[in-house]
Amino acid sequence: MKTILLFIAITFFSINALQIFAQDTAQTLSEIIIKAYENNRRLIDIAAPVSIAGKTELNRFSNTSIVSVINSLPGITMEERSPGSYRINIRGSSLRSPFGVRNVKVYYNDIPYTDPGGNTYLNQLGFYNIQSMEIIKEPGSSLYGAGTGGVILVRSDANEFRQGAAINFTTAGFNTHNFNANARFGKTDFQNTVNYQHLSADGYRQHTKMRRDVITWDAIVKSSEKNSLKAYFLYTNLFYQTPGALTKTEYDINPQASRPAAGANASAVVAKAAIYQKTFLAGVSYAQMIASKFKNTTSLYAAFSKIKNPTFRNYEIRSEPHFGGRTIFSYNIQLPLAKFNYHAGAEFQKGFSSVKVYKNNLGNADSLQTDDEISNEILFVFTQASLELPVGWIFTAGASINKNNLQFTRLSKVPAVVQNKKYKNEIAPRIAILKKLTYDISVYASISKGFSPPTTAEILPSTSIINTQLQAENGVNYELGTRGNLKNGFYFDINAFFFRLKNAIVQRRDASGGDYFINAGFAKQNGIETFLSYRFSGHASTILDNTKLWLSHTWHNFHYDEFMQINNNFSGNKLPGAAPHVIAAGIDINSPSGAYSNLTYYYSDKIMLNDANTDAAASYHLLGIKLGYKKKMHKINFEIFTGIENVLNTKYSLGNDINAFGNRYYNAAPGRNYYAGIVFNFFAKQNQ
Repeated sequence: MKTILLFIAITFFSINALQIFAQDTAQTLSEIIIKAYENNRRLIDIAAPVSIAGKTELNRFSNTSIVSVINSLPGITMEERSPGSYRINIRGSSLRSPFGVRNVKVYYNDIPYTDPGGNTYLNQLGFYNIQSMEIIKEPGSSLYGAGTGGVILVRSDANEFRQGAAINFTTAGFNTHNFNANARFGKTDFQNTVNYQHLSADGYRQHTKMRRDVITWDAIVKSSEKNSLKAYFLYTNLFYQTPGALTKTEYDINPQASRPAAGANASAVVAKAAIYQKTFLAGVSYAQMIASKFKNTTSLYAAFSKIKNPTFRNYEIRSEPHFGGRTIFSYNIQLPLAKFNYHAGAEFQKGFSSVKVYKNNLGNADSLQTDDEISNEILFVFTQASLELPVGWIFTAGASINKNNLQFTRLSKVPAVVQNKKYKNEIAPRIAILKKLTYDISVYASISKGFSPPTTAEILPSTSIINTQLQAENGVNYELGTRGNLKNGFYFDINAFFFRLKNAIVQRRDASGGDYFINAGFAKQNGIETFLSYRFSGHASTILDNTKLWLSHTWHNFHYDEFMQINNNFSGNKLPGAAPHVIAAGIDINSPSGAYSNLTYYYSDKIMLNDANTDAAASYHLLGIKLGYKKKMHKINFEIFTGIENVLNTKYSLGNDINAFGNRYYNAAPGRNYYAGIVFNFFAKQNQ
């Protein structure tokens, strides 16, 4: 805590001492145009808790991962259990996610990226697939379908297209290599971007090698000013070893070790525990101005994933084809005393999955244990209206109706066993009000309902026991926030929320290490999330030009309200997996010569590891530094950089296994790590 107070004191002392150099900022967060909830307004005019990760945030850290980028935003945590194995926690949403991203809806360039089973393979995207992210931290069910854990809108296309090519190479500790090649060709009416990425690493722990190759092609065709067609193709080949979690004793003795043999389960090394995954996605999005005030945007996609997963207890092979689409009709009209916007549309997804589970014989598939086919179908329709009055009031109201059908067929039983599950239509409304106090300061309030049925991986978990009795969770979120950009370069974004969750889905692990899920009654989640920044803009000859101080703070107070499990009463206990306090802060310095530096600090409070609150992961502090130099030479942009992650060589677990059997919670994160990289960006002449 002394370290935190010292850092904050130095930061604010620096602000006050150097304030005489501050001038108006040309571009601030408040001026960025936000697409969330189909607003297409400045962030300052959005009545929702939205965090942004743009190029500034992405380039602040090493380009081998987006983990530190996400963790610099208030209210959001990204965990890395091992290289390639990610979880995203938006206000406690990872409570039901032993691995992967669940209960968070993700869109990739307007295309539904979360599959119809509710899982999101975010690890299939490389660092260079992401140009920006908008993260909605409240339930987005009114416009984005079922979910209580938030929405992430990922863009892979840059705001400005210029013909050319780019080459990036980064090397880091643990034999990490990251290579990216990019080619941009075409003209204004036909733009093409082809991208190739390769990332490989040996990992910090034993049995944590990973490799990811990503090939993408993005194309934009503009037939006229009123019509445009965008096409996206993505292919990923991903492999990473899974070391397994450690007990506290094992973690203290050797945090770099992989999971040893335990009982009837082989060690991670002997079992050759790993993920082999290939994913292909193709999608198109067509935008058309039907009339001067009437527009339609329709997106269609098809995707296929093939996954092989030898684990400690079995060997799973999954085939997951799915397809779907989304359409939105928009009507905008300027009334005599107001501006009216109306959106209506629908989204549909259909999936056909095959899941075969075999005995794991030293990393090879042996005798068949279960053979399941899963058919899932999601359909929801939505509508939203907003009214903007000239006195600075913006009113928004929206709702969706959601339908979710699942069918499980167990072919390994004779005769085959068929189980169906339908989740009744749920109306998920949202109401929001915003008042602009000045052009650059606003306050807002919103009420939204979230509805989230269990994912297919929760109904059919790694225990291979189908649980169609698992109920959907739902809750109502109350939000109050304010944003502002002051004339002296100070920006603030503060929001408070209260969320009561019913039938919360939580994870358990049995003696064999298999995951299963139960409903946990009621949970209360409330908190305050704060982001502050101060930008200096001095004379061009001073080092303070475009220097920025920033601070992110999260306070989350999450508890079970009513939760009885057999004879155990967990009512009033803290929800596991969420730190009460998280602080991220830093200084971005850019000199007129092209030299720059990014100094960052991160603090996580202790985290409860089980529902009984008998075990907790210790708090920790992280320091990072990145130094670089940029130079423009005619048609070439050149950049070289180096940095250190975890400067203090702090020992910590990033991605704990919650409610693990045998108290096997810990997945150690890397210690001190050095990296360096070089970038060449070649530009052709301007588009014609």
